[in-house]
Amino acid sequence: MPKIKSLIALVVAIGMLAAGQTVLAAGPSSVPLGTTTQFAVLAGTPAVTNTGPSIVTGDVGIDPAAAVTGFPPGVVIGTIHAADAVASQAKSDLVIAYDDAAGRTPATSVAGGTLGGQTLVAGVYNAGGNTLDLTGTLTLDGQNDPSSVWIFQATSDLITASSSSVAFINGAQPCNVFWQVTSSATLGSGSTFGGTILALTSITMDNGVTMAGRALARNGDVTLINDTITTPTCASPIPTPTPTAVPTPTPTPAATPSPTATPTAAPTATPTAIPTATPTATGTATPTATTPTATATATNIPTATTSSMPTLRPASTPKISQTVLLSPAPLLTLPPTGASPVGQKGTAPQTLGGAMVALGGLLVLAAVVLAQRRPARR
Repeated sequence: MPKIKSLIALVVAIGMLAAGQTVLAAGPSSVPLGTTTQFAVLAGTPAVTNTGPSIVTGDVGIDPAAAVTGFPPGVVIGTIHAADAVASQAKSDLVIAYDDAAGRTPATSVAGGTLGGQTLVAGVYNAGGNTLDLTGTLTLDGQNDPSSVWIFQATSDLITASSSSVAFINGAQPCNVFWQVTSSATLGSGSTFGGTILALTSITMDNGVTMAGRALARNGDVTLINDTITTPTCASPIPTPTPTAVPTPTPTPAATPSPTATPTAAPTATPTAIPTATPTATGTATPTATTPTATATATNIPTATTSSMPTLRPASTPKISQTVLLSPAPLLTLPPTGASPVGQKGTAPQTLGGAMVALGGLLVLAAVVLAQRRPARR
């Protein structure tokens, strides 16, 4: 049963190749090139030959032979190493690379060795004893993986037709394509080719070939005619950005506003009217009728006697009582009824003098009362 399943898978793969469909294959690892990475052209013997204004970007080397001709008119943007230690080391590394590519398995067989019209993903492809032929366009699909690798095993020769091409899509790169050729490789005029050729014998590039890769021949020669070769450089895969967790901002508690002290209006002192003491004057004047002798007797100056200072009580408006005691007014002696003052000597003047004395006493009394009332009003 396992053998039957393997045969079925092989038939399906061959059918898809023949129909020009995309074939999925496990991507192999890259082929180790060693020091040959810096070379665009490397040959064994007898020579590296160029005709016309070819442009080679990368080193040119040969070992064990030492013949490199055609530069100029060709231009080498690099260094020519003819049978030196650098070329010798590169040839040793080429052997390792060649053997590595030739031994890769498992491989998908290319029906009839025909590559034109195919779209292939990364993998190992084998011509199955046929010449690996490219007519038209071969498309290599990287499936958005720039590290995808293709290894083609030509068990015979590799031949590309004029104006044929190798196209790269979805991240595929010429630096990751390797052509292991058991015999020799020939690239048709005006063709566009991509990848590193590891040929056992020789490599011939017809007029006007554009190549993004390397022409490395282990034992034979390399021939160029007005061609352009550029050593490919792999673009670094674009790293997938790792999302950085954005820290959640910690909410800052809102500041509690400090209570604003409400100014309390200072109480306004209500002026309390100082009560005015109303003195009550109590005076008793008792006239006493004496003998008809008109004798005016003046008593001492009346003395105003006041009671204690008024007492203030907060509950009610205090009333201040002030008693003024007046001494009896001076007694005036009046003549008897019917008597005439004319016959009495000195009677009229004495009577007038007594009246004046009484009036003076009243004035003094009034002054004392007024003097006592003024402090109470303040």
